[in-house]
Amino acid sequence: MDVHLRDLRYFVAVAEDLNMTRAAERLFVSQPALSKQIRVLERQLGFWLFDRVTGGVALTRQGAALLPIARDLLERWRGGVEEARAAAPSGTLVIGLQTAVGRGLQQEALRRFRAVMPGWEVSLRLVGWDDPSGGLADGSSDVAFIWLPVPPGLRTHVLATERRGVAMPADHPLAELAEVPFAALRGEPFIALPRAAGPLRDFWLGRDARDDEPVIGVTANTPEEVFEAVISGLGVVLVAEGNAALYKRPGMAYRPVSGLSPGELAIAWREGDTSPHVRAFIDALRQVTTKV
Repeated sequence: MDVHLRDLRYFVAVAEDLNMTRAAERLFVSQPALSKQIRVLERQLGFWLFDRVTGGVALTRQGAALLPIARDLLERWRGGVEEARAAAPSGTLVIGLQTAVGRGLQQEALRRFRAVMPGWEVSLRLVGWDDPSGGLADGSSDVAFIWLPVPPGLRTHVLATERRGVAMPADHPLAELAEVPFAALRGEPFIALPRAAGPLRDFWLGRDARDDEPVIGVTANTPEEVFEAVISGLGVVLVAEGNAALYKRPGMAYRPVSGLSPGELAIAWREGDTSPHVRAFIDALRQVTTKV
């Protein structure tokens, strides 16, 4: 029986809150997705973890017995990861990435980081959009380049504020415009992030600027899937201005969109993390950006 650490984190969060909705908000996932994953875990285990009661849930006797074990496993895993990282010559800084960073930020920050932390290794880790924390929530990343909004428990430093535009097939009628009003996109099918991305999915569907339900053409889990879907004519997608050049492809057009608030690219780290290597990297990024 294979149980993922994510499932244990979900179980512990629900056990602590005894309410699916509150736990889902803390985990930054949708309540239906969390409920479904708990049911999957219960089927794997062969017993119920929770009884459904008025106003929330209650631990079963089996759930109460499993809770301290799940907490211990999560804590031991976090400790083991830290020990493994410490086995490097001086340590390893793990940077979570969900998309290409570009903008000259990463390379210059790494140069400055290595100057003040000699001997430290750097590991770049690609994280799917189903984890909006960029690997920070489960401790698999030390810092992460992510787009706002972020889950609770994280601190951020904004690196770039950019207009949102739209990527569409090059032969799309709206590609003839120099700038596309957001209202013109409301009937278009959109390429969406997975539901587990929570508010981040909503932001890139433009929900903050619409009062209707977006049409979802397809759900994509990686940038490659997104832009392949666009070129294939399955929908359009909102893109940050700085990412337009990074993901430029034949057969695809990018146009700025009016009527939308800008997107914010940030570096994120766990609240309360004062590790020297984390602080050194954040300080390096602050030095290469003008935003305070």
